[in-house]
Amino acid sequence: MSRYYPIREIFLRILWGLIEPLFFSYSPRLFYGWRNFILRGMGARIGKRVQIYPSARIMYPWLFEIGDRSVISWDVKVYNLGKISIGNNTVISQYSHLCGGTHDYESTNFTLLPKGLAIGSNVWIGADAFIGPGVKVHDGVVVAARAVVVKDVPALTVVAGNPARLVKKLDIVPPMLYPN
Repeated sequence: MSRYYPIREIFLRILWGLIEPLFFSYSPRLFYGWRNFILRGMGARIGKRVQIYPSARIMYPWLFEIGDRSVISWDVKVYNLGKISIGNNTVISQYSHLCGGTHDYESTNFTLLPKGLAIGSNVWIGADAFIGPGVKVHDGVVVAARAVVVKDVPALTVVAGNPARLVKKLDIVPPMLYPN
């Protein structure tokens, strides 16, 4: 028995380790409903018409929540040591990394800090972007490709760069492209 994790957590990790490669990762691309079913069975809260691609990696489904009509594209990493929530009509583009935890580098045992993160509704996270632990990306935000977001992003803004900086304020919520 681990001194760090309760027995339920260990059981869920083992179960997901068996289910994920067999029934999630190798499912056909258009089997979004099947993958959503599997994630719900593992404790995730999945909205309606959600599209999660088979190559996306969700570390712990029981700490994951995603709203209606949102997309998680190819090779997205959802490293949810803490709860990660994503709103409605949000697109997480290919190769992005949502990092919900870190370590206390000043502690003698490198203590794990599960912080989670939150992404609002009507958000577009561009390709290969990094969203760091504890960050809140508010509604109507565009995060440019390859941006590194380590601080909260206010609503109706566009951010880019490393670290991500304000590029533009928006007057309206950007229309998200969503396949019908």
